[in-house]
Amino acid sequence: LSMRPIQMVDLKQQYAKIKNEIDTAVLQVIESAAFINGPQVQSFAKALATYNGSKHVIPCANGTDALQIAMMALNLQPGDEVITPSFTYIATTEVIALLKLTPVFVDVDPKTFCIDPATIEKAITPRTKAIVPVHLYGQAANMEEIMKIAAAHKLYVIEDNAQSIGGDYYFSDGTQKKTGAIGTIGTTSFFPSKNLGGYGDGGAIMTNDDRLAEQLKMVANHGQSKRYYHDMVGCNSRLDTIQAAVLEIKLKHLDEYINARRAVADHYDAAFASHPKITTPYRAPYNRHVFHQYTLILEGIDRNKLHDYLASRNIPSMIYYPVPAHRQKMFEQFNVSGLDLPVTDWLTERVISLPMHTELDQEQLDLITSSVLEFANQ
Repeated sequence: LSMRPIQMVDLKQQYAKIKNEIDTAVLQVIESAAFINGPQVQSFAKALATYNGSKHVIPCANGTDALQIAMMALNLQPGDEVITPSFTYIATTEVIALLKLTPVFVDVDPKTFCIDPATIEKAITPRTKAIVPVHLYGQAANMEEIMKIAAAHKLYVIEDNAQSIGGDYYFSDGTQKKTGAIGTIGTTSFFPSKNLGGYGDGGAIMTNDDRLAEQLKMVANHGQSKRYYHDMVGCNSRLDTIQAAVLEIKLKHLDEYINARRAVADHYDAAFASHPKITTPYRAPYNRHVFHQYTLILEGIDRNKLHDYLASRNIPSMIYYPVPAHRQKMFEQFNVSGLDLPVTDWLTERVISLPMHTELDQEQLDLITSSVLEFANQ
């Protein structure tokens, strides 16, 4: 019996386990023909709000739109500064530039990969209006510190929770909240490979503020307060009914998916624990890591050669992210290429992510770990 091919994310196997539920739900939508704003969109939004402990969930077309709508609803104006990590997917920073706001890139914590609160403090100017922490790879940024800084300087906090939905954050007073439910606004993506992924594009915005929820809804729906009455310039961004139907089913399985990912991470951790050149992902004590990615830091191992070596053995691996935002061509206009972000530059040369999903089996994991170790020990 040959081993199943290893994939970075195995959505086919995941689907096979919930096929009947999914097929029934999707067929219902098609038969009802309510493809836009069907009842499933609202019922999914309610279910996600309950799960996440957020008062309002406004579904939208994708995670990038979610960030854009958040910034538009907060009425940020051209020239306003938004502090964000450079070590992240481009969407986070792209929407800042798209809205003619000024991205202010700061460094990340070398252990958590997330925005470093100490660097935020130093970057605040009179023009700063918001902080966008990214909960990267499934781990929460240090939200307790970030919220303190935001309160002291009267700044908005938009949590980019695209990679960490379902994560738990533990405050020092013993309370806990879900990631995305802590800041002024939380945003997320339902891209198929995400921990809660649709079968196409999708996203959502979360808030506990009633007035802000109204603004967010209006921005996402052509700035309408009621049909054909447009109070502000908005956009057209919605989650289609088929995606909502799929997501409502997958949401019920999210915690078991997270546990499966954490079990894979435990297996990897144990395999690499004693290797001097491999640093396994740190799990900050203030959160429950949901392992959207499992990312190693390599010291004294050629990262790109390891990537090729694994590929030659039919083992995928990915480099998230080889070029940080402050070194991307699109941001040259902000004169950021000369920024000194030593941790970000250090990480971009050393990180590699191994296959991480809910369907990895023992045989696959053994091959992945033994192959990494073989290369590391050459």
